[in-house]
Amino acid sequence: MRFDSYDPETQGFYDELFIDKNQPRPEGQPLVDRIHSLPPGELMLRQAAASAAMYKLGATFNVYGDEDAEDRIFPFDVIPRIVAVSEWEYLERGLKQRIHALNLFLDDIYHDQKIVADGHIPLELIESATGFLKPCVGLNPPGKVWCHITGTDLVRDKAGQWFVLEDNMRCPSGISYVLENRRVMKNTFPQVFAKMQIQPVDEYPSRLLEALLHLVPSQVEHPTVVVLTPGIYNSAYFEHSFLAQQMGIELVEGQDLTVVDGYLQMRTTKGLQRVDVIYRRIDDDFIDPKVFRADSMLGVPGLMEVYKAGRVAIANAPGTGIADDKVIYAYVPKMIEYYLGEEPILPNVPTYLCWEAKQLAYVLENLDKLVVKSANEAGGYGMLIGPHATEAEREAFAIKIQENPRNYIAQPTLCLSRVPTILGDQIEGCHVDLRPYILYGKEIYVHPGGLTRVALKKGSLVVNSSQGGGSKDTWVLY
Repeated sequence: MRFDSYDPETQGFYDELFIDKNQPRPEGQPLVDRIHSLPPGELMLRQAAASAAMYKLGATFNVYGDEDAEDRIFPFDVIPRIVAVSEWEYLERGLKQRIHALNLFLDDIYHDQKIVADGHIPLELIESATGFLKPCVGLNPPGKVWCHITGTDLVRDKAGQWFVLEDNMRCPSGISYVLENRRVMKNTFPQVFAKMQIQPVDEYPSRLLEALLHLVPSQVEHPTVVVLTPGIYNSAYFEHSFLAQQMGIELVEGQDLTVVDGYLQMRTTKGLQRVDVIYRRIDDDFIDPKVFRADSMLGVPGLMEVYKAGRVAIANAPGTGIADDKVIYAYVPKMIEYYLGEEPILPNVPTYLCWEAKQLAYVLENLDKLVVKSANEAGGYGMLIGPHATEAEREAFAIKIQENPRNYIAQPTLCLSRVPTILGDQIEGCHVDLRPYILYGKEIYVHPGGLTRVALKKGSLVVNSSQGGGSKDTWVLY
């Protein structure tokens, strides 16, 4: 299998590996040369071996709502995505700027709300956001850092320009696949790794643990950090277990924790042990049934009281979900200008706010050209891809929008960039996005690369694993 018949110019998409037919981008030439040097059928054998390795590693996910609710292996493609060092440096600067501004926004919105008072964001949008949690008003996370772990979704248009598609500040998932993908790829293309200067990714667990330990008061000599999971039926349980194991810390469920004498304690075979930091992988609503959802069986009664007293740290801080609201997302460029006095480095995708009457009218008249998204849903759910929808589907969605315009935004259909991908016995250009991971401890750190999700259905723009997508290794070069 070779790239001889691969045409990157079809349908006007930006191809990340080829400039033109049979003309790789300079940074991708060693990879193309290596693939072309393989004996006939060898690339497919390596693809099969990589898939088998992912199965053996147990890199799974679960889709809620499935009748069988079985774990699935996250599909993996062995042709990697390559990011030149100059591009990565640009992304790194933009992501650090964005996370800095979003963190200042979170601290402001749960305290003085200066950005509202100065007229940059309407109060009604804040108060109507499902992610704005009144019990979090006045909270003071250690060091005033709210977003310790962020996964920011990026896309490229047909000109190769990067855009921020959305922010993920509650419980961003996917980093385990980044680490496992790299492990598999090193075995699949060892000669290419020896020849190309690829930035490593394996220090993420130590970086994450370092960021979590940064939350501990200096007087605590031997802090205990845990990963709090909803349990084995969560779609990302593999990742929760994987990260706990990689960091050398305990993986716990709510039932393993209790509040005693004003401190959070973990039940162990040797008795109770104080917990100093929780890396929580459960949503805000389930953290503490005394404060949020009373029916939650996943959290810990009394946890928020201990947190407010400064006797335990939680990453990410409760309340960060307001920054994931897709309506609030539209105001991030204003946040950057307001809090930092800077022009945004990474632009948003142009966004129409359906709660504004004129923009609503435009959206309803142009549903056949737009992508419409619900403000708080993820995973490819709660959205309409107008050009691919039927007239009946567009009409039904128009009713939903008019019934609750605050809950929807619309964006133009981007011609997402593509990367060559194995589909069946052919190499096809498939659409991709990128989720880099950003840690905020003593300083902001952007992990090199990120999760490249790829649409494994020809022509599809939906890259989510729950909608049939897979992943690729992301090679950031030095």
